Amino acid sequence: MIGYVLVGSNDLPKALEFYDKLLPTIGAAKVFDHPSGGRVYGVSADKPMFGVVAPANGDAATFGNGTMISFICDTHEQIQALYDKALELGGSSEGEPGWRGPEGGFYGCYFRDLDGNKLCAFRTGPAV
Repeated sequence: MIGYVLVGSNDLPKALEFYDKLLPTIGAAKVFDHPSGGRVYGVSADKPMFGVVAPANGDAATFGNGTMISFICDTHEQIQALYDKALELGGSSEGEPGWRGPEGGFYGCYFRDLDGNKLCAFRTGPAV
């Protein structure tokens, strides 16, 4: 159902450096450069995409209170690697990788990017 999601940035060069280094951790790469100076990433043309852009109205980018973007991952190791890379690149923790609820259900982590956008990496089901 979801085709793509976008987050805004007030410092696109810094944001692009962050996401260019972060998203390959989960197999995503640049799909195209956005006209705002931002970039759209994905794992394939038939899967949902993620982008970082400058707001079209020219106002400052802000993060939404209660808004979160989630990246689905294949393994717990991939979740840990994405979380570690995000913090290494200057992101901040909103919750270390671990089970949320009973083991075998939802496993994930939470972090914020350099503009304060809240992100999650997760997978459901038993550890693989």
